[in-house]
Amino acid sequence: MKECAPSGSILSESEQTIAKPILKEIIDRLNFLLDVGLSYLTMARSATELSGGEAQRIRLASQIGSGLSGVLYVLDEPSIGLHQRDQKKLIDTLKRLRDLGNTVLVVEHDAETMLESDFLFDFGPGAGEHGGLVVASGTPAQVMQSKNSLTGDYLSGRRTVGGGVAELLGKSESDFLSDSTNHSRRSLLSKTGEDFIVLKGASGRNLKHVTVKIPVGKITCVTGVSGSGKSTLIMDTLLKAFRQSLGLKNDERPEPFKDLSGLEFIDKVIDIDQSPIGRTPKSNPATYTKTFDHIRQLFAQTREAKIRGYNPGRFSFNVKGGRCEACGGEGQLRIEMQFMPDVYINCDVCNGKRYNAEALEIVYKSKNISDILNMTVEEALKFFEHIPAVARKLETLYDVGLGYIRLGQPAPTLSGGEAQRVKLSAELSKKSYGSTLYILDEPTTGLHFADLERLITILKRLSSRGATVVVIEHNLDVIDNSDYIIDLGPEGGEAGGQVLFNGPLADLMSQPKSYTAQALRQLPQLRQARK
Repeated sequence: MKECAPSGSILSESEQTIAKPILKEIIDRLNFLLDVGLSYLTMARSATELSGGEAQRIRLASQIGSGLSGVLYVLDEPSIGLHQRDQKKLIDTLKRLRDLGNTVLVVEHDAETMLESDFLFDFGPGAGEHGGLVVASGTPAQVMQSKNSLTGDYLSGRRTVGGGVAELLGKSESDFLSDSTNHSRRSLLSKTGEDFIVLKGASGRNLKHVTVKIPVGKITCVTGVSGSGKSTLIMDTLLKAFRQSLGLKNDERPEPFKDLSGLEFIDKVIDIDQSPIGRTPKSNPATYTKTFDHIRQLFAQTREAKIRGYNPGRFSFNVKGGRCEACGGEGQLRIEMQFMPDVYINCDVCNGKRYNAEALEIVYKSKNISDILNMTVEEALKFFEHIPAVARKLETLYDVGLGYIRLGQPAPTLSGGEAQRVKLSAELSKKSYGSTLYILDEPTTGLHFADLERLITILKRLSSRGATVVVIEHNLDVIDNSDYIIDLGPEGGEAGGQVLFNGPLADLMSQPKSYTAQALRQLPQLRQARK
C-alpha cells in the first residue's frame, strides 16, 4: 500500500489542478490505512480474505476519513492480530477520533491501550456467574490503585503474567521449573534434546524460500509484524504438509516447500483454533470433551433406569427415545430471519430441557439429566468428585479457566477464546501427550491477563509431557514465556517473508533488526515503570 503514494507526477499542469482535491482524498485515505497498521495489504485484496481485526481497522480508517463529530464509536478488541510496533499507531488513531469530538468506547485486553485511555471500567470479579459487577472505574492510575481490581494488579505490576505458572502447574509438575520471578523463566521448560523438525525452502505467497527449525518437545513462538508470513508458514505450509504426510485430509494443498524432516518425531498433529466447537445448540462442552458419555452411563446404571430397560442412548438428545421430538433434542427452536441472523427461542414443549418427561423422571443423586447439563463446570466438579472418569475431564475444563460455563451451554454462545480452551481441555484430558504437534494461531484473542496465565500454564503442561507446541502470537507475555522463537519480517507483505531469527528466546534479544526483540527489550522497563 506504501507504493501507492506518488513520487512524481505524469499529469500536465492543468490536469494537476483538476486532480489535486481528488489526489488529496486518495492519499489521506491511504495514510489512514497506514496509520492503523495495514501497510502490507494490497489494494486488490478480497474482503473475504481479511481477518476480523483487519476488517475492523479498515472500517476505523474510513471513519477517520469521514471527519464526523458527535459520534459514539464502539470497538471490540481492535488490537487483534496487531504487532506491538503498530499498537501505538492504533492508539493514536483512536485518540484522533476522540479529538474530533467523538466518544470512543473500546472493549480491550491490551495493557498499552488501557494505560493510554482516559477512563476505564473493569468488570469482574470473576467470569460468568462470578462476574457482572463493575469492580473498579476511573483513570488508569485510579484503577491500578484499586485493591478490588485484578486488572489493576496486572497493570500496576503487582502481578505479572507468567509469575504464577509454577503454582498453577502444581508441585508435581513444577519441580523442574527454575525461578520465574525474572527473565530466567524464559528457559523454564528447556530440554537437553537436540531433535528438530526442519521445514526447508518454504516459498508460499510472500515467503522468500525460508528454512526454519522447530525443537521437538518445546514451545516455539512464531512472531513478526502483521503480514510478515506467519500464517502462511505455519498454517498453510507446515500444518498442511504434516497432515499430508500423515495421510490426513487437507482442504487445499500445502504452499510450496522443498523438504520436511523430523516426521519420525511426530505421530499426530492437532490444530487448536478459535473456530466453534459446533454450529448448533446440540454441541456443547459436555459432548465435545466426551464428559457426557460417562454421565449418560451413570444414569443408565441407576436402579429406575435398569427397571425400565433404559440404556445410555436413552439419555442422548441426538437420537429418538429420550429426547424431546418437538425440538429434536436442541431445547431451542430456530426462527429464520430474512437478512438477519437466525433467532433461537426455547422449545415450548420441553421448556428448553431437551428431553421428554420419561427421561426426566430418572434421577442420579436427586438430579435429572437436564439438571446436570444446566450445572456449571464448577458445580459439576463437586457433584461428580467421586466419579474419576467424569471428574478428570471436568478438572481440565476448570484448570483452563472455564469453571463458569455450563456443561450444556450451546456451542454458538461460546466465544472464540472459550471454544479454543474447550478444545485444549479435551486434549489435556487425554492420557497421551508425547509425539503430538499442537499448533495454535493467536490463542490470546479475547483473553484477560489472568486467562493468559492459565493459557501459558496449559502450553507448558503440554510441553512438559513431551508434546511439541507451535504458537503464532503477538502477545509479549506469551513470547516471553516461550522456549524458541521464529521471527519473520522485517515488514509485512512483499517486504516481509524472511526469517530474521530462529533460535532460543534469550538469543533473540540481541537482534537489531527485529521489532519483536525491540518490544521485548522494553518489557522489563515497562513493568518496572508501572510499579
